[in-house]
Amino acid sequence: MIRIGHGYDVHKLAEGRRLVLGGVEIPYEKGLLGHSDADVLAHAVADALLGALALPDIGRRFPDKDPKYKDANSILLLKDVYSEILSTGYSVCNLDCTVIAENPMLKPFIERMRAVLADALSTDISNVNVKATTEEGLGLRGEGIGAHAVVLLEK
Repeated sequence: MIRIGHGYDVHKLAEGRRLVLGGVEIPYEKGLLGHSDADVLAHAVADALLGALALPDIGRRFPDKDPKYKDANSILLLKDVYSEILSTGYSVCNLDCTVIAENPMLKPFIERMRAVLADALSTDISNVNVKATTEEGLGLRGEGIGAHAVVLLEK
């Protein structure tokens, strides 16, 4: 039995924040604004996992009004989500992600993102793909970063 899920997240860039994508800290003059570390890639993956099994999204699971999630490490939140997925008998078959960012250049960090996500999902890195693209000055216009994730779960 297989299930497919899609996740999407976007956060605004802001001064005085760390930029974390896929659990990897990326040197940049701005970071993503959010209650947790605002890792849009980890959030999109978590929502894809939850969506595949028709479970409530991460906004309901980890509400931004709850102080215990303030500055939370999103990879730890992703691991929490994945433990629930595993408890249902499902596991990741493969994961495909796209990060949308005008800047910074993400190519040097892609393989590390893949490794961190593979580790969080207890799967081989060959089952995890991360791509980066710009919107050619359209869409987010450098004001934020977004991510899409599609996951295939198998039982």
